[in-house]
Amino acid sequence: MASAYDYDDSSHEGRDSSHEGLEYDPNYVPDAVKTFVVHLYRQIRDKNVYEIHQMYEGSFQLLTERMFRDTPWPSVEAVASYVDNDHVFCMLYKEMWFRHLFARVMPTGMQRVESWDNYCNLFGVVLHGVVNMQLPNQWLWDMVDEFVYQFQSYCQYRSKLKSRSHEELQLIRQYDQAWNVYGVLNYLQALVEKSTIIQILEREKEGLEIFTATDGYDYDNGSSNVLKMLGYYSMIGLLRVHCLLGDYSTGLKCLVPIDISQQGVYTTIIGSHITTIYHYGFASLMLRRYVDAIQEFNKVLLYILKTKQFHQKSPQYDQILKKNEQMFALLALSLSLCPQVKLVEENVNNHLREKYNDKMLRMQRYDDEAYSLYDELFSYACPKFITPSAPVFDEPLGNYNQDAYRLQLKLFLFEVKQQQLLSGVRNFLKLYSSISIGKLATYIEVDEPTLRTVLMTYKHKTHAVNSKGNIISHADIDFYIVEDVLHIIESKPAKRYGDYFIKQILKYEGLITELERVRLD
Repeated sequence: MASAYDYDDSSHEGRDSSHEGLEYDPNYVPDAVKTFVVHLYRQIRDKNVYEIHQMYEGSFQLLTERMFRDTPWPSVEAVASYVDNDHVFCMLYKEMWFRHLFARVMPTGMQRVESWDNYCNLFGVVLHGVVNMQLPNQWLWDMVDEFVYQFQSYCQYRSKLKSRSHEELQLIRQYDQAWNVYGVLNYLQALVEKSTIIQILEREKEGLEIFTATDGYDYDNGSSNVLKMLGYYSMIGLLRVHCLLGDYSTGLKCLVPIDISQQGVYTTIIGSHITTIYHYGFASLMLRRYVDAIQEFNKVLLYILKTKQFHQKSPQYDQILKKNEQMFALLALSLSLCPQVKLVEENVNNHLREKYNDKMLRMQRYDDEAYSLYDELFSYACPKFITPSAPVFDEPLGNYNQDAYRLQLKLFLFEVKQQQLLSGVRNFLKLYSSISIGKLATYIEVDEPTLRTVLMTYKHKTHAVNSKGNIISHADIDFYIVEDVLHIIESKPAKRYGDYFIKQILKYEGLITELERVRLD
């Protein structure tokens, strides 16, 4: 009888040296692959999470590098007989097969459609079947992550009509529901709702649940962690999809049940941690919630600085480094628009200055060169936006894969230009504790009505609505007006006595070490 498993996500390949020059045969199953699938099948049936994780992160990677570096793994039909033709395990294997294909081999249009069908079948089992297994969180995160990635990839593929062959265009027409944006959003939302993960997190806050303490696993009662964790990671997936669509408010609302101010299940997998904060920070930047963006980028960048050496052998290491560089660029943008350097930890600030100090100084001048730098950093660090609508096949065919990106860049640069005059006002406010509106208007060389408009704009642009619906200020310089006189309030950073003493202790220890070395010499 077929058992109910969940699905997997990974992108690896490899090729044994003895296979070099041979034609790929999808029906040939090496002995090492037979042993792997049989053992994995047995461990999933036995709910041995530790062993499954070792095979998923270790054995699969090793076999990929040794035997399938630039070819697909054997087909699911070829391995099915070794796992009792188990329907759900075959879907799991097929998901791994497609993920490997997307990572190392260019998929065809038909393979993209087949991967969508396989995800639909997998999610159908999880949502409507009885799933009683335990799978590693890494596997479940990779699943959701890859699902969103392949959706993004298909939208890019479909939007390059001019580059598609006649056969590919026919396939896009025929399978117009494949990777449909409503289907993607519905599956992710259905996983969130069916898993009741929002209610679980609420009960945890009340002390009635131990979800975080067990990292989402069910060790005691032998039930499954699959639906629960897929629902949890789907909230992050929804944030990412809405960011790709440019709907930042909805994306942040999807993440509200997860308290990112605390360590949680999302931080146990580094890919999940980085993806969450990257998209949260970017959405906050686009919504002018600069303080939120700066604080979260600072925390995750500090975490990466401290831990990246432990991930050097991870298949995600290159992606970790890429996202690290992109988040430094986004932090530079955030600080240029909202100069709150006091929110950034010293080590992070030092690395930021090494990378972007000159550019940040030039960006704050708001001249033509500054706009080109804003354009450059935004283009480098932003997500790969998508146009989710179905293509129009009118002649002549064109490519519109850059349209969504150009729109988001235009909106961002428009916001930057609106900040230009505000920067001059802020510089004057820093010089005074109080000043009359007439005098400030003279300095800025505008009339008083215009200055009042600018001041109202400053108030508007330095306030934003947070995730709880409250209006918060991210200004380091604020003011109020009494009888045509501006009274300036400069926020004072809280003194970090602990950080100061630790810094001085480290300097002292370094000095002692140097003196001892000199004395020994």
